[in-house]
Amino acid sequence: MKSRWNEHDAARFSNDAVQMRAYTSRLIGKDEDLVLHGGGNTSVKASALNLFGEEQEILYVKGSGWDLATIESAGFAPVRLDVLRRMAELEHLSDQDMVKHQRAAMLDPEAPNPSVEAILHAIIPFKYVDHTHADAVVTLTNTVDGEQRVRELYADRVLIVPYVMPGFMLAKKVAQLTRDIDWAKLDGMILMNHGAFSFADHARESYERMIHLVNDAEQYLRQYGSWDMAQAVSPVEADCYTLCQLRKAVSNAAGRPMLSLFNNDDYAVGFSRLDNVDDLATRGPLTPDHVIRTKRVPLVIEDDAAQAVQSYMQNYRNYFDRNAISGATCLDPAPRWAVWKNQGILAFGVSVKDARIVADIARHTIRSIQWAESLGGWSALPEDDIFAVEYWELEQAKLKKQGTMPVFQGRVALVTGAASGIGKACVESLLRRGAAVIALDINPDLGKILNRSEIHAAVCDVTDAQAMANRVRQGVMTYGGLDIVISNAGTFPASQTIADMEESAWATSLELNLSSHQRLLQTCIPFLQQGIDPAVVIIGSKNVPAPGPGASAYSVAKAGLNQLARIAALELSQHGIRVNTVHPNAVFDTGIWSDEILQSRAKHYGLSVDAYKTNNLLRTEVTSRHVAELACEMAGPLFAKTTGAQVPIDGGNERVI
Repeated sequence: MKSRWNEHDAARFSNDAVQMRAYTSRLIGKDEDLVLHGGGNTSVKASALNLFGEEQEILYVKGSGWDLATIESAGFAPVRLDVLRRMAELEHLSDQDMVKHQRAAMLDPEAPNPSVEAILHAIIPFKYVDHTHADAVVTLTNTVDGEQRVRELYADRVLIVPYVMPGFMLAKKVAQLTRDIDWAKLDGMILMNHGAFSFADHARESYERMIHLVNDAEQYLRQYGSWDMAQAVSPVEADCYTLCQLRKAVSNAAGRPMLSLFNNDDYAVGFSRLDNVDDLATRGPLTPDHVIRTKRVPLVIEDDAAQAVQSYMQNYRNYFDRNAISGATCLDPAPRWAVWKNQGILAFGVSVKDARIVADIARHTIRSIQWAESLGGWSALPEDDIFAVEYWELEQAKLKKQGTMPVFQGRVALVTGAASGIGKACVESLLRRGAAVIALDINPDLGKILNRSEIHAAVCDVTDAQAMANRVRQGVMTYGGLDIVISNAGTFPASQTIADMEESAWATSLELNLSSHQRLLQTCIPFLQQGIDPAVVIIGSKNVPAPGPGASAYSVAKAGLNQLARIAALELSQHGIRVNTVHPNAVFDTGIWSDEILQSRAKHYGLSVDAYKTNNLLRTEVTSRHVAELACEMAGPLFAKTTGAQVPIDGGNERVI
């Protein structure tokens, strides 16, 4: 563990204590071995003027919802220091009252809620206070003889605090332990099973004290040969269909669609192959703070994934019944991460962001478990302590404030021809609705065009059956399943009469506009059978009901595609898979319509370009986004009872009508 302090960078904040606080907080937050995804908290004590020009001592403490890795000055809640210190003197204070009175004591009512550790930060008599959940430190405290090892390492340099529930109770405990203590002799505090605190009157000193405390713990692990204990073995190819079944079972257990991120790197596979992994993985989390994201224990899968999920659900309900407190509402009993024996580990979440947070926590946890086990045994907190955090009244209150999720949240969609035009618009529309998207296109710049964590961009020629099947499988492995397919890839060949038709033009159109769609369906059907409200949307054409001369290669292929969609609707209905078609016409913001072609076609009809674009009954322009919105609606709940439908989106075409 090395200090990230940079004198040049720090100099920019030397005249503002809160900005300096934000700077060193970011140094902490950028190191995953110190904190993960919103964990930890920091503060600074400074003076500020109130409305009446009176100087007050204020604690600027990390606000709820802010992450130390990216926090700015606005992320610190300004709370009157005298109020916090008086709160610490109370005998009893409920967590809800603590939050309420901390908020009432804020200088700025628009600032975020103060950290639940604000009172603890207030009673530490130093200007800067840092709190982390450093892996190495928490590992030592999660061994069988953890307190003894902490004393062996730090001696009298730190105050050792037995595990206490975060919030008011922890602040009271520290106040009791430090009543007659000389704070100046301490480098910090070690909270058993929780983390570490450091403090000083200067930002750099407080930050680097933390770095030294954590580095000492890391060196201790090296000294005892634990640092390299994590096994690294080569992965094997996992069964994609089993993964889909597992993700569906977890989604059913959660009562909502979930994504699954699979980690089969060397260390994840090594952990999954440990002889006693069933026992090791299910002793409890690295720190109780993680339970909000990960549940107390992971799912362990050996053979029957669906049955394993059912057993997990029952065990979770039993855990709730054993520990339930009055008024608690049981959370969904679905796991948030899993150990897939001999394969690796998985993380589940309603979004890519949520699942990645869980994946990061799981990755750090399996390393720490192996460190601790090599030091005599991994020993997490008892389940009643974990339950108390998972069902903390503050967390239960958050459940009542949850808003409505986007309609495709937790679902996985696949779009072909995704780099431009209708395909790209479909990707964007799916993302707005909360989906994770597998995007396929032949464009080599696809990854740059669609560069987001919620998109698995795969460069692929969909007429290459094997390449396309491999890319689809990779996408399914990325998010754990497949629920929606928008089959869009196609081309509009140059106009040729039947008499003058080039054989290659005919073959190319049939291959891309028809056969590739059949092979895509064939590849996707086994995954869709394990999908959540699975749906297929085919992007057809006005040329199906109303073909034109000179477009036989295109029109015949699209007519065949239309028949394919109708038969697919008949065949796939038994699996609950809906298949519907949209028939766009005159969509001019696609790659096939250059300004030159538009002007040429408009001139041919004696129209201006604008008039040509709106040459339909409604005199309206149809864009890629309009088509995409309809396609996504057809994959959603509005069309939940519809299959085999063909819907035009053309502004009204006389020949079609």
